[in-house]
Amino acid sequence: MTPREGDAAAESLLQFANGRQWATVYADPPWQFSNKTGKVGPEHKRLFRYDTMTNDRIMALPVRDITARPAHLYLWVPTALIPTGIETMSRWGFRYISAVYWHKVRKDGGSDGRGVGFYFRNVIEPCLFGVRGQMRTLAPGRTQVNYLSTRKREHSRKPDEFYSMFIERCSPGPFLELFARGASRPGWDAWGDEAESRSERMPSDEEPLASQPRLLRERRAALVGGGPDR
Repeated sequence: MTPREGDAAAESLLQFANGRQWATVYADPPWQFSNKTGKVGPEHKRLFRYDTMTNDRIMALPVRDITARPAHLYLWVPTALIPTGIETMSRWGFRYISAVYWHKVRKDGGSDGRGVGFYFRNVIEPCLFGVRGQMRTLAPGRTQVNYLSTRKREHSRKPDEFYSMFIERCSPGPFLELFARGASRPGWDAWGDEAESRSERMPSDEEPLASQPRLLRERRAALVGGGPDR
């Protein structure tokens, strides 16, 4: 990663925050990984449908500077990169607590084995859950199982049910989605290079930061504090 690459994304995120802090962050980074043959994943041409980002650049984002204390983090990560995901959590100011597992199924309810994998055919994808400071999940989260079974949609898109079933029920606002795609969810702020114009886009390496739009919206409800994390 060059300093310019890291600085552009970091500055964009700080400009977008404009001094605001969020109590819950949801992130689906465009991870990059390589196998023992040296190929960089996604390794099949049919999977080159979105740009990846170096893992060092992802880790260098100043997420700790835009999150409140206490706060929650939901971080999607491929099974091959779970250690990298936990390290990213730490660099962002969170400690790993648990994970929610998404089971990808076919129309008939069976496991959808069309996913990638060098050793096993992956049908499960984890979303790591981390905490900054001391804050339990909200009351509904303490009876919520950490498992979701749905059909896949377009490549890499995560289930919409995850917002309502886990994040909005189990964690306090205000909410921020990093690496967002499309329009932001009502009541959320969103930042990413595939976000629509009414959200903040992450700059490409060639795009000047001054050209980036910024949306200032009202903050959501005040933080909900709590006791021990576990």
